[in-house]
Amino acid sequence: MDYKSIFDINSEVAFTKKALELFKFQFEENPVYRSFCDLLYKHPSDVRKLEDIPFLPIEFFKTHKVLSTKKEIQQTFTSSGTSGSVVSQHHVADLNLYKTSFQKGFAHFYGRIEDYAVLALLPSYLERDGSSLVYMVEDMIQESKHPKSGFYLDDLNALKQNLLELEASGQKTLLISVSYALLDLIEFHQFELKHTIIMETGGMKGRRKELIKSELHAILKNRFGVNTIHSEYGMTELLSQAYSNGEGQFSTPSWMKVLIRDPEDALSILPKGKSGGINIIDLANIHSCAFIATQDLGKIHENGTFEVLGRFDQSDIRGCNLMVL
Repeated sequence: MDYKSIFDINSEVAFTKKALELFKFQFEENPVYRSFCDLLYKHPSDVRKLEDIPFLPIEFFKTHKVLSTKKEIQQTFTSSGTSGSVVSQHHVADLNLYKTSFQKGFAHFYGRIEDYAVLALLPSYLERDGSSLVYMVEDMIQESKHPKSGFYLDDLNALKQNLLELEASGQKTLLISVSYALLDLIEFHQFELKHTIIMETGGMKGRRKELIKSELHAILKNRFGVNTIHSEYGMTELLSQAYSNGEGQFSTPSWMKVLIRDPEDALSILPKGKSGGINIIDLANIHSCAFIATQDLGKIHENGTFEVLGRFDQSDIRGCNLMVL
């Protein structure tokens, strides 16, 4: 399939048309997804709207090779996990597709990456191999071309100094970090930032007690001196990301869509305002599976944004962006 056209989607009708085309393609080309659809007795002739599409449980990325292509795999991204746990594997056949997705996605919500200094505080991700988040942020750092852009593993002092210098010069800055590292930083120094976006991605990684998102954001806003805390919602199994510019309400780029499934009936899609399991359509997942049932709980608001409320019980804690209720 030609993937470039997915980034030109500009309407619900165009999204639905492309999603139904991709469903038929992956039904034919993805043996794992085909078997799953067969078990549900779902054939392309039965699928006429988005709500009819079967969503593959995300756990399949831990137990199967989820592929819709015979192309050579360029890179395999893996999820974070506790020692000895089984991790998800997302086999990527076209890294340019991933790059196009995250570059266009960020630009849609925040503008040109070249206008920013990008500071990354992602110790738990840098301490392991195979992180799709590190791959994305590394590209953002390179594309920003700012001399102070970079990863700050444990050097909070250098990060503090650079943040203060960038702030003094009026430079637009993006600080992207896991939640516990942001808390470490504000315990080290209190800021008053006017030109910096604070973006959290991922939770405490077992390093600190989990906080509800509103409580976490209140602490961060106070100690960074900012009005809002931004968030990135992504995961190993996706090639696209959703972003929140405050209040924990996420928006998706035009080639990505969230639906909410009934927790009591996984095949039933709920209306806006109802809480349930988060299903994601990511049209950039052409070579794996574009239709994923996550273990996250959420709801869609009337304005089309979605909120992450927590996780299903019994599911393992992974590197998704959520604060447990």
